Amino acid sequence: MDLAHCCLEGNADAVEFCPHESYRHVLAASTYTLQEGDLPSRAGSISLFSVDADTARLDLCQRIATVGIFDIKWNPVGECGDPLLAQADADGYLRILSLGCSSDEAKGFSLREIADEKVSSSMCLFLDWNPSATSITVGLSDGSVSIVSVGESQLETQESWKAHDFEVWTTSFDTHQPQLVYSGSDDCKFKCWDLRDGPSKLAFQNSKVHTMGVTCIAKNPNDPNTVLTGSYDEYLRVWDVRSISKPVNETSTCLGGGVWRIKYHPFVSGLVLAACMHNGFSIVKIYGDKTEVIETYTKHESLAYGADWHREVSFHEGKENSTLVATCSFYDRLLRIWMPKSDLKLHEDIVL
Repeated sequence: MDLAHCCLEGNADAVEFCPHESYRHVLAASTYTLQEGDLPSRAGSISLFSVDADTARLDLCQRIATVGIFDIKWNPVGECGDPLLAQADADGYLRILSLGCSSDEAKGFSLREIADEKVSSSMCLFLDWNPSATSITVGLSDGSVSIVSVGESQLETQESWKAHDFEVWTTSFDTHQPQLVYSGSDDCKFKCWDLRDGPSKLAFQNSKVHTMGVTCIAKNPNDPNTVLTGSYDEYLRVWDVRSISKPVNETSTCLGGGVWRIKYHPFVSGLVLAACMHNGFSIVKIYGDKTEVIETYTKHESLAYGADWHREVSFHEGKENSTLVATCSFYDRLLRIWMPKSDLKLHEDIVL
């Protein structure tokens, strides 16, 4: 069910709903546009929206012109003050923006930059916060992974190491064991690093299963043993990492198109949203070592890149226990807000 859409001023590559309770209606979207010519440059933007699920309104509150952005992430909910949005930039910088009340009361809220750190001369491709929001892991185009500490209005690169042979498209903290960091790359390798040993020690790697580059990694928030990976080879894979020296690939599902992003549902266990590049978006239910594609969304006419779940239950036109979804596509520059046709109350594991 399509609710709203907006054309962004650039190639759209990431969308993120704010997880903080008073700001869950806030949606950020980023763009990356390569401007070709004799002196090629990479331009980008962050657009901040207010989303009203009941009235299907999508209101633009702020748009910030920046260098090209590859990834954005809100900090996890914790004891901190205002929500923070981190951005991974094409110029090698990691930047932190704070969300607060806008000077224009009609807009309600806005972002302002409070810190930046030159992580590398290479491009920052991906970022992830640790559960306590005190560190960020960054994947770089030269194959490196960096760990950046987050202080009050200050960022500092704590560690950086050559993790892969090619671009690191994804890197993430283990939410249950934050001393572990996962990484995936164009070299087709899925790796895990232990931050307790510096330079970071390789805990395990798998270089045989993915037949193309590893593009995304997601830890199951409700199961300390399960990790998902996505790849250009079009497969979503479920891993059991209890055997730390040799993670077990339990099952794989071909979603088509190249699996670029995967997001676990915020309160429905085992429900996953996947951005599948050339094959739209999929909602997948994972039962242990079994998977089922519940729904596909193909209204975008370009590369399906950004995807996220709204973190509140919506009650729209009599549909209970549904969640809004935000998705974006690259070349048509579209942001869309929609509601899955599948009724989530059919699943008995909903936790509110």
